[in-house]
Amino acid sequence: MPPPIEDVWPAVCLVRPQMGENIGAVARVLLNFGLVSLRLVAPRDRWPNPKAEVVAVGADHVLTAAKVEWKLEDALADATLVVAATARPRGLEKPVWGPRETATKLRAAIAAGERPVVMFGPEASGMETDEIARADAIMTLPVNPGFASLNLANAVAVFAYAFAEVRQETSAPSWFKSDNPPATQEELEGLFQHLEQELEHGRFYHPMDKAPLMKRNLRAMFLRARLTQQEVQTLRGVIKALTIGRGGRKKDDV
Repeated sequence: MPPPIEDVWPAVCLVRPQMGENIGAVARVLLNFGLVSLRLVAPRDRWPNPKAEVVAVGADHVLTAAKVEWKLEDALADATLVVAATARPRGLEKPVWGPRETATKLRAAIAAGERPVVMFGPEASGMETDEIARADAIMTLPVNPGFASLNLANAVAVFAYAFAEVRQETSAPSWFKSDNPPATQEELEGLFQHLEQELEHGRFYHPMDKAPLMKRNLRAMFLRARLTQQEVQTLRGVIKALTIGRGGRKKDDV
């Protein structure tokens, strides 16, 4: 029997997972469908987790290699495409894909050299709005709206199965084709913080209680544009020129 096909990308990121058994089940189902990259953000119980190891029997190397971080931004720092799995888009202006469409786009992105990550939230409540806001797109599963809650490992299994189905497809959406590498989440976060700092200095956020919503809307705008590394550098240069260049405030001004 030939060895199983295994893909390093996409990575699956579990945000604040609660039960070791579910983490172990996710590791096992990932390997079932040829995926091996697992990331954990602030797992509730101690890590490594013996219960996860028991359930993941046969997929031990997926658990051993799992990347554990305590901040979501650290877990996503090297990603160039982030998809959030949630049943509730929550009014965010983002593309909404089903599992098959997500899988097709991720395969195309990987073929173009991108590093996609798919986020799944904690078992009890799912991800918070600010966490979903970091994503480029939202993935929803075609579940019964009257009983939409899925076990965490089952939700990951639906995506992993869809990804395995399209593994051989090669067609790439035009927005993945670029001679300039896409910006990573770390580079985008640097741009967002730079812009937000200057907007705060210019008293753009008014009233202040609207600031979180305004920041999310601005980020969503840039995320939809699928910025490249060069575009991020250019935009940061634009911000700098507008704020400290050609008669503007001096660099050391507060």
